[in-house]
Amino acid sequence: MDVGLMLRGIAIGFSIAVPVGPIGVLCIRRTLAEGRAYGIVSGLGAATADALYGAIAGFGITAISTMLINQQMWLRLIGGLFLCYLGLKTMLAAPAQEAAPANSYGLAGAYASTLLLTLTNPLTILSFAAIFAGLGVGTSTDSYLGAMLLVLGVFTGSALWWLLLSSGISVFRGAFNPARLRWTNRISGLIILGFGLLALVG
Repeated sequence: MDVGLMLRGIAIGFSIAVPVGPIGVLCIRRTLAEGRAYGIVSGLGAATADALYGAIAGFGITAISTMLINQQMWLRLIGGLFLCYLGLKTMLAAPAQEAAPANSYGLAGAYASTLLLTLTNPLTILSFAAIFAGLGVGTSTDSYLGAMLLVLGVFTGSALWWLLLSSGISVFRGAFNPARLRWTNRISGLIILGFGLLALVG
């Protein structure tokens, strides 16, 4: 087992997850409004999507990657509309007085929504394909193990970032009274709506 290769995968997954985009804003808002569990599970949805796209690139599944890239206009439309919906819903949401109970139904919805949102950006495959090609994996049968280790590393690195982010944000949750949470909802909803509009016009 090439531990070094997996460590590189962790670094790749972490660095891809760190830039704050609509998923990051959504996870921060869910952590503040509903508790750390919802923020972490939301992040795991994004980490799963990163790993899926990493697997498509790493194992050279060109038919799937080509199909997704060819359908990127429709995927951007779906993702953009979903972001606009989430943005408006967040802006209008009443601030929670306490953390929502971490029931399986709510957690499953939080996971599924970020998984689907992240999957609507198929150009992520190109990033993984370039990285994997540079590392010499996914080009032959002998490199399948290397691709598997990298994909596992990508998931681990991405999940690690979401765990750190949600845990860090939850520390400050107690400082947010209803008025501050209301403004947090409005600002984060506006940002998410902005990302959705950009996706639609892009």
